[in-house]
Amino acid sequence: MTWREVVYEYDGSFDGLLCCIYESYTQKQLPAAFFRTGELEPCLYEVRAVTTDAAHARRVYEGFRRFSPEVGPFLRRAYWTCLPEKELAIYRFAAKLYREGKPLLQRLSDETYHPLLRAVRQLNGELEQYRGFVRFSDIGGVLAAEIEPKNRVLPLLRGHFCQRYANEQFFIYDRTHRELLLYANGRSRITQIENFQPVLPGEDELYFRSLWKQFFQSVAIRERENPRCQNTFMPKRYRGTMTEFLPLEYEKGQGALANLPGASGTDG
Repeated sequence: MTWREVVYEYDGSFDGLLCCIYESYTQKQLPAAFFRTGELEPCLYEVRAVTTDAAHARRVYEGFRRFSPEVGPFLRRAYWTCLPEKELAIYRFAAKLYREGKPLLQRLSDETYHPLLRAVRQLNGELEQYRGFVRFSDIGGVLAAEIEPKNRVLPLLRGHFCQRYANEQFFIYDRTHRELLLYANGRSRITQIENFQPVLPGEDELYFRSLWKQFFQSVAIRERENPRCQNTFMPKRYRGTMTEFLPLEYEKGQGALANLPGASGTDG
């Protein structure tokens, strides 16, 4: 039976992508491209809308265990990277793994494996940086922070901060992917939010910001200042959301509103 090329339209979730892989093998279809629902572009291929089915996704995910327990978690992380056309890259790796089996996992320079390894390595490095570089502000008793990651690190930061601030109410907004992590009363969720405006800081928050900036400056030894070393351990691309590098009232420069709809600190 000849496999025909199609374009898959799915809901944009990792489980949805696994269902596309399931559809491909059960229906003998070869994906030419993947589009998320609502983002489909005009094309000459047949379009297949794939509905996410938890049973199908679980079957594909469990199937990876035949080769190694690490394959499933690895591909999930690969899906959270900023690798261009990552769906096709993941599909091609999975297809080759099914054909060639476990020996593929030993060939780190393989043309389908190496791009995913490199992308996940970059994601892991960014994740470690954000565990230390996230800066919270106190907004009416709720801790608030913003980040600008290249990769989708918020799902991976979720457990770290929910455990670390288990008795607090907080949210972290990912400017790049327009996602908001909300936590309160032991419950958390990640939701999409298109229009986010940070709340203007109060007097107490400004006071603590000034103390933090003074501390940052006072611990520096001017005679041993080394910009290259600082850029290595604290890259400039992270500083756009770090209190010590920003004006005290930087929200005013962003045209902030006095109220943030939906940011009450609750799970809703």
